[in-house]
Amino acid sequence: MEFKLKLEKERILPLSLTAFIILVDQITKAIIVKLRPGIGLVKDVFNNNFLWIFHARNKAIAFSLGENFPDSVKKVAFIIVPVLVLGFLIWYYLNSDDFTKIQRWAAAGIIGGGIGNIIDRIFRTDGVVDFISVRLYGFLGFDRWPTFNLADSSVVVCCILLFVSIFISSQKKEKEPLNE
Repeated sequence: MEFKLKLEKERILPLSLTAFIILVDQITKAIIVKLRPGIGLVKDVFNNNFLWIFHARNKAIAFSLGENFPDSVKKVAFIIVPVLVLGFLIWYYLNSDDFTKIQRWAAAGIIGGGIGNIIDRIFRTDGVVDFISVRLYGFLGFDRWPTFNLADSSVVVCCILLFVSIFISSQKKEKEPLNE
């Protein structure tokens, strides 16, 4: 399989979403870091205990997994490996014809969110800035979902969108008659 860098509009335009996510993610985090950790900017957004905005830090990954890893392992697992994965995704995104239009936008959102959190891991020694807390009312055994940020949201939503679109595309291909 030979790959050639293709920079046509359909590949470049979705990268505007990548840049937008990085920008908004870093701006919101810059606002939040002005608060002391644990102190709410708007403790209870809707005045019903559903959505809280406050400053929290995460030196691990999702759900604080790996919090007790040694710093050297964290550096490899939480910075180097994600940089390599994102590097491969960017390379594949720019060189592959396998993505549909919606899959390109979803991949661009994943790249933006990933870069947003890697920036924190490299430049914020206290950990990734998280600030959104949502009440789950006991769903999945959680009173509140673990605190997250816009980059996390982008990665999760765009991964779901990517997987759903891949599933739908594969279902359509199975239903197409074979051309002989």
